[in-house]
Amino acid sequence: MSDYAQVRSEGTLLPTLAVLAAVLLWGSSFAAMKHLVGILDPWAVMWLRTGIATLALTPVAGRLAAPVRIGGDRRVLALMALFMPCLYFFFESHALMFTSASQAGLISASLPLMVAAGAGFMFGERTSSRGWTGLALSMVGVAVLTLTGEATLSASNPVLGNLLELAAMVSAAGYMLLVKRLSASYGPWTITAVQNAVGAVFFLPGLYLLIRDGLGPEPWSLLLIAAYLGAFVTLGAFGLYNVAISKLPAGRASVFINLVPAVAAFFGWVILGETLTPMQMLASGIIFLGVWLAQRGSD
Repeated sequence: MSDYAQVRSEGTLLPTLAVLAAVLLWGSSFAAMKHLVGILDPWAVMWLRTGIATLALTPVAGRLAAPVRIGGDRRVLALMALFMPCLYFFFESHALMFTSASQAGLISASLPLMVAAGAGFMFGERTSSRGWTGLALSMVGVAVLTLTGEATLSASNPVLGNLLELAAMVSAAGYMLLVKRLSASYGPWTITAVQNAVGAVFFLPGLYLLIRDGLGPEPWSLLLIAAYLGAFVTLGAFGLYNVAISKLPAGRASVFINLVPAVAAFFGWVILGETLTPMQMLASGIIFLGVWLAQRGSD
């Protein structure tokens, strides 16, 4: 290995490990979220997530986060926070009321291709014709997965739920592209602090719902799950991803999200006992074929 290649490899190792850890945390969150929205209103769940994340970050925010400058950056930061966590969490928490954690996780396989397409427009990251074909094929797989969904105990209305999850992925793609732009001016923890503070305000009606309805029959168990989602997923995973995307190309960082469906399906099976129908397994194969084809197109 040349000296340049060794330096480059060492320079990308930590960001790569950071995005890998973020993806594993995201994959585990689908089953946890599915459990919580079965007990609490989605707004209450999302306020707990963003509120706990903000509370965890507050003691160290002064050392990790820098002030936001006046000007156009504030509008871009506001748009980023609208995409994530506001719209993303809104769509995903409601999606998991109607579809299974496994199906929602599989739809997330379309996210890297959305990011790659957007990165081509915003940053000039090249997407080949094979990459566009992979994007189209992946979206066909998402459509088949959605339209062949059958109502079950864990997925009462999979068509509606999967469409809401697809809207969440569009929001996530917008967030990732804006973070890539903002990372040139702000550190990852500044971006993370803005996200969580805006999310805690946006989902504030959830606090009223928590006070009105309570925490259900097992409050401590629920709070532990919410603490995991808030501190480790909402704060930790997004912080790690923001660190990674400040050092890696947007398209390359998003490739690791291909692991989310497998992790989500695993936890959905182990924790919730979810399964996929043969047609949904075929649709899943189409999604992964599209992702593989798109990645071959970017080699």
